[in-house]
Amino acid sequence: MYHRFNESKYPSTNIQMDVFKNQMEIIKKSNYTFSDPDRFKKDFLTPKKNKEILITIDDGFESFYINAWPYLKKNKIPFILFISTEPVGKVGYMNWSQIKEVEKEKFAFIGHHSHTHDYLIDDANDMFIKDIEKANKIFLKQLGYIPNLFSYPFGEYSKFMRNYISQNFEYAFGQHSGVIDVNKNKFELPRFPINENYGELKRFKSIINSFPLEYEQLFPEEKKLTKKTNPPEFKVKFFKEQKNIENINCYSNELNKWEKSNTNLKNQELTIKFRGPFSPRRGRINCSLNDNGKWRWFGIQFPIQNN
Repeated sequence: MYHRFNESKYPSTNIQMDVFKNQMEIIKKSNYTFSDPDRFKKDFLTPKKNKEILITIDDGFESFYINAWPYLKKNKIPFILFISTEPVGKVGYMNWSQIKEVEKEKFAFIGHHSHTHDYLIDDANDMFIKDIEKANKIFLKQLGYIPNLFSYPFGEYSKFMRNYISQNFEYAFGQHSGVIDVNKNKFELPRFPINENYGELKRFKSIINSFPLEYEQLFPEEKKLTKKTNPPEFKVKFFKEQKNIENINCYSNELNKWEKSNTNLKNQELTIKFRGPFSPRRGRINCSLNDNGKWRWFGIQFPIQNN
């Protein structure tokens, strides 16, 4: 997941173009292929013989159009560009003419990223629906269709939001890190955020070489935390076929401090006893496993209600 390109004053959402090009070259020289979003939608449930890398860009910043778009177009690298409709045409953002230019290419796909890109999880459910419906009308007017791929603003979603999106879109992406596999919920798909802080080439190589840490069930189903549910009762049920599960390590940021999690593993079920509540705005858990030399990974994000 990318945002800005060559905008150094925003390091948490920016990547320098020379680094981005190096990252794309690493993928090209690997045994992996760039995932075509159209094919991704059609055969999601088909296990892949070879790993595919799906490139996504959020927000539609003008720096993407100026700096990254010419490179992606020249190399015909497929990607999804998630657009929030309210900022379109404002300073620093692409306009509809630019978006339509990108959208004409067969390898470029436009995704839905809400209207306002606000902290929608803090709004009432009907306000969330109104925001999505407003964006739908604008997409329909400007593009002639409503994009059927969705990206949650800030990667934040509640059970209600996820269920609503599942009834109106084909897939939805968060901002929790991890590798997609056929067992992942189609409306809670993970992505590795790439930026200046977490885009160093050594880390990038390790990311694209990682494998999914598959699980059968994960609790709680409700990711939105309130004062009563923070910290959550966290449990992951792994498949019986998963080997080397005793090698798993998890890290979490409860009490606003990243530390190794206090885990307990019994009968293929992992639980975490948190040191205390997560601090606003988000709680995160990342788990990894050395499976005979294959590094497996999954991450979870818990948005915290800000009232």
